[in-house]
Amino acid sequence: MLTKLTGGRVYDPASGIDGQIQDIYVQDGKIIDAPTDGRPVDQEYDLRGKVVMSGAIDMHTHIGGGKGNIARTLLPEDHRLDPVHRTQITRSGNGHAMPSTFVAGYRYAEMGYTACFEPAVLPINARQAHMEMGDTPIVDKGGYVMLGSDDFLLRMMTANKDQKAINDYVAWTLNASKGIGIKVVNAGGINAFKFNQRKLDLDEKNSHYDVTPRQILQTLATAVKELGVTHPLHVHGCNLGVPGNLETTLNTIQGIDGLPMHLTHIQFHSYGTEGDFKFSSGAAQIAEAINKNPNITADVGQILFGQTVTASGDNMRQHANHRFASPNKWVCMDIECDAGCGVVPFKYKDQNFVNALQWAIGLEIFLLVEDPWRIFLTTDHPNGAPFTSYPHLIRLLMDKSFRNDMLATIHPEAQKMTTLASIDREYTLNEIAIMTRAGAARIIGLKDRGALSAGNYADITVYTENADRQTMFSKPDYVFKDGTLVVKDGEVVKVTWGTTHIVKPDYDISIEKDLKAYFDRYLTMKLGNFKISDDEISEDGRGSLTVHPLRGSVA
Repeated sequence: MLTKLTGGRVYDPASGIDGQIQDIYVQDGKIIDAPTDGRPVDQEYDLRGKVVMSGAIDMHTHIGGGKGNIARTLLPEDHRLDPVHRTQITRSGNGHAMPSTFVAGYRYAEMGYTACFEPAVLPINARQAHMEMGDTPIVDKGGYVMLGSDDFLLRMMTANKDQKAINDYVAWTLNASKGIGIKVVNAGGINAFKFNQRKLDLDEKNSHYDVTPRQILQTLATAVKELGVTHPLHVHGCNLGVPGNLETTLNTIQGIDGLPMHLTHIQFHSYGTEGDFKFSSGAAQIAEAINKNPNITADVGQILFGQTVTASGDNMRQHANHRFASPNKWVCMDIECDAGCGVVPFKYKDQNFVNALQWAIGLEIFLLVEDPWRIFLTTDHPNGAPFTSYPHLIRLLMDKSFRNDMLATIHPEAQKMTTLASIDREYTLNEIAIMTRAGAARIIGLKDRGALSAGNYADITVYTENADRQTMFSKPDYVFKDGTLVVKDGEVVKVTWGTTHIVKPDYDISIEKDLKAYFDRYLTMKLGNFKISDDEISEDGRGSLTVHPLRGSVA
């Protein structure tokens, strides 16, 4: 079937199109050039006066994995905040801070999102994570595989194994876990917590392995680059949330020695110690460092006020934060020899000085980083706020007057500690399209998403132009997934199942000899059970598998 989207104002930065009026043609799920053979259009949508972008991509959102289920179990009161009743089209579900799988897919699609990436797939729990993501309708998905506190890697580093051996282990793990990138959470720190170290700075040695976080980051960043994985090492740094961690973050940027590195939820790593409260903004220094180092990208992890739940693999920091739990209940746990996790409910308050300044710090970073291709819109869902708050965040970035009105309502001492009111920048629609579409696709390595040129899959979102950007981005007129209309007037009209994006770097199969001996001696899971087959991703008919080429390879 040939579909024509007529006369929309297109924002497609990947193709160099900034607000031009043009038609888009779709056939067999993909965008095609305008037909020249005179064949009739089967369906036409009149988009005159509408804004057209590719489907949005959330490059860091916790939608799959054990910690999400723990959060759901821990917060039954959250389920009542956003119930979804079964219809002829949709399944029932619930949840506000941590929606159920079906609700997550519906809510993302209803905002114009067509792809979401889970940033912390623990290899030993990867099968469960993929099953959960596979249960999330409409959107494409993928995962970054967690390494950096796993016992096997740290043993390799302690034994001074060469980079090639470590590359083989990283590549094997990506293949076995079906990931598209590598994530580090508090490098070595999750492991150090198990040996009663309550903090671990960048150059402090893990007491058991005699290895520092800096060494772990350099080793894994080198592996990712040498394997040709497009997405840079995805780094949750040391000392998350600790006043003064600004210096740790700056040292991390310098210490990676020019290797590609993505710093995630950077807002939580941008704190100074100035002022009466010994807590201040380091946003200007962090933004300056990002601006000066083209090898560095970051997503913000913006906090927004209200109830949410923090769910993280960083059990060291989650244990330190459990005393702030609201409501007062929390979970911290060990996960075999791989990692751990912590789940702590939290309510961000605009009249709390620290929370208010965190809010301002995130916005400062967004507005001070100059290149929208290297900064990404996230709330670290659900840690900073639920993903459903994205339209509000977009309005804060695009509307200085609205932003300053909100600033005037927060804790007065926090107002004094931020330069936010003096920042004139307002994001444009093209810049929003970069950091939520084109830039996200490029950094993850999605070769045929995030753009509206011929050959790309027809993931398309259509909005009604509105000066109130929150209203505009809350309720698209149309959302097409792979050319199929799935959302109309902000409501799901058809449920489809997206693909799972992965990479498959080569490795020396002999790595499995050492791994088998290790699994047999130390783990409850056997090596054969650890590895996920391609068939498992699509065996229930929900979605498919897309293998993306590595850097330097031919697609």
